[in-house]
Amino acid sequence: MDVMVNPKRRLRCAIYTRKSSEEGLDMEFNSLDAQRESCEAYVASQRSEGWATIRERYDDGGFSGGTLDRPALKRLLADIEDGLVDVVVVYKIDRLSRSLMDFSKLVEVFDRNEVTFVSVTQSFNTTTSMGRLTLNILLSFAQFEREVIGERIRDKVAASRKRGIWMGGYVPFGYDVQDRKLVVNAAEAAAVRRIFERFVELGSATTLARELRAQGFRNKQGTLVDKGYLYRLLNNRVYRGEAVHKGKAYPGEHEAIIDAELWNRVHAILQESPRERANNSRMQMPALLKGLIFSETGAAMTPTATRKGTKLYRYYVSMDVIRNREDSESDVPSRLPAGMVEDAVVTEVRRIVQTPEVVTKVLDALQQDGPQVREAEAIAALNDFDAVWNQLFPAEQARIIQLLVRRVIVTADGLAVDVRAEGIGGVIREMIAPVRMEAAE
Repeated sequence: MDVMVNPKRRLRCAIYTRKSSEEGLDMEFNSLDAQRESCEAYVASQRSEGWATIRERYDDGGFSGGTLDRPALKRLLADIEDGLVDVVVVYKIDRLSRSLMDFSKLVEVFDRNEVTFVSVTQSFNTTTSMGRLTLNILLSFAQFEREVIGERIRDKVAASRKRGIWMGGYVPFGYDVQDRKLVVNAAEAAAVRRIFERFVELGSATTLARELRAQGFRNKQGTLVDKGYLYRLLNNRVYRGEAVHKGKAYPGEHEAIIDAELWNRVHAILQESPRERANNSRMQMPALLKGLIFSETGAAMTPTATRKGTKLYRYYVSMDVIRNREDSESDVPSRLPAGMVEDAVVTEVRRIVQTPEVVTKVLDALQQDGPQVREAEAIAALNDFDAVWNQLFPAEQARIIQLLVRRVIVTADGLAVDVRAEGIGGVIREMIAPVRMEAAE
C-alpha cells in the first residue's frame, strides 16, 4: 500500500530592495538588481524547506531608510496584511529601515500576520528571542551611524557658513547662482535697492506692498509680493553681503547690494512700533481732495491734521475759519473729518461712473479721441472700477480723483460732486492698456 507523505508548506517569499540615491538606477544592472539577485539565490537555497519567490517586485529606488514613507514598502505591508506573504527577504536589514523605532513598527506588523523576516547577509530569524536581540543591536548601530553622519553634515554646514560660503537652498531676489556661488543680478539688485529706498520714503510696508502690487512687481517665483515678503526682504542680511547661521551673521563670499547707511536707515524705521509707523505714513498720505473741495461761499477747504497721543486726526477746514472770516449764522460746516468726506466723495464717484448717462458720454468720447477702444472693453473697465480702485495705493488714488473730479461743494444739505466725463475716459484708457499688454504677452 502506498503511503502519502505530506508535502512541506509552501512559504511565499517577498524580496524587498532599496537604494538611497537615484544615481545609477538607469543602468542596465544596478544596485537594486544586485540585491534582488542575492536574495533570489538565498531563497533558492531554501527550496527544500518550501521557500519560493513571489513574482511581485518591491523595489524602492531613491528613497531614504530613515522613513517608512516609501511606495514599494507600502505595497509590501498591504500585501502582508492581505495574507499574501509568509517571509520577507532583504539583502541587509538597513535596506528595510535605519530607524530602530520604525523597525519595531514593522516587526509588529510581521508578528501580527505571522510573517518571518530574513536578512541574507546577517543570518537570524525574528521568530526567536536571540534573533530579536541580534536585530535590535544591529539596528541600534545603524541608527547611531546615521546620527553621526548627520552631525558631521551639520558641523560642515556650520563651518562653511562661518566662512561665508553659500550652502545652497533658496536663492534671494537680487542674486543668481554661478559655480555654487551667489552673484549679483544687476536688474534685480536695482529693484532691491529701490525697495529699500522707497521704504525709507514711505515708512510703511503695507503701503509699499500695495504700491508694488499695483505696479505688477513680482518676486523670483513670479508671484505678486505682499507685506510679509517685504519684511523678509528688508531683514535679509544677505543683502549686506553676510551669511547667517543660527541667528549669527558672518562676512559672506558674495557682493553686498545694500550699503550700511541705507540698511541702518531702514532698520531704524523697522524698530519703531507698527502703530507709530502707521501714524507717520498716514501723516504723509496725500489729501485726496486737496484743491478740489470748497464751501458753499466759495472758500477753499484746506487739509489739516492734529495728533492726540498716538492717534492722528485729519480734517478739511474752510479758509474762512483760518482767516477768521467765518459767518457764525451759516449752516454750512466749516470743519469736516477728512476720512468721512473722502469716503463720501469716492462712493459718489463710483456711483456716477456707472450711470447710463455717464457711460454713454464716456463711450462717445473714447471713440472720438485717440486710439480706438472697443465698447466691450470700456464697459468691462467701468464695471471693474471698484476692484481697481481698491488695489491702488494712496498717491495713485489721489491722482485718479484729480482726473475724475472737477469740484466738490460743501452745502448745508451735504456734498455736491462735479465729475469730469472726459476724465473718466482717460482713466478707462489707463485701465485697458495693461490688460492689452498682458494679452499680447
